[in-house]
Amino acid sequence: MRRPSRQDYALKTLFILAFMALILWNLGAGMYYMLVDQGQSKRTVNALTRRIALSVALIALVAAGIFSGVIQPHGVGY
Repeated sequence: MRRPSRQDYALKTLFILAFMALILWNLGAGMYYMLVDQGQSKRTVNALTRRIALSVALIALVAAGIFSGVIQPHGVGY
């Protein structure tokens, strides 16, 4: 089994950070729509629903990566 390179590590980190940026974007969009629309549309609910879906998808992808061995957990307890 080959040892992961720094480029592999950087791509995984970039992928996770991109997901986090999308999550934060949708959180901010939800706040903006809540302030601007004042309950007149469903844009706030849609933005927050997308945020939850992205969060669940990120957790599932990280768990799948750990179980498949693509992601090597480290830190406390490992």
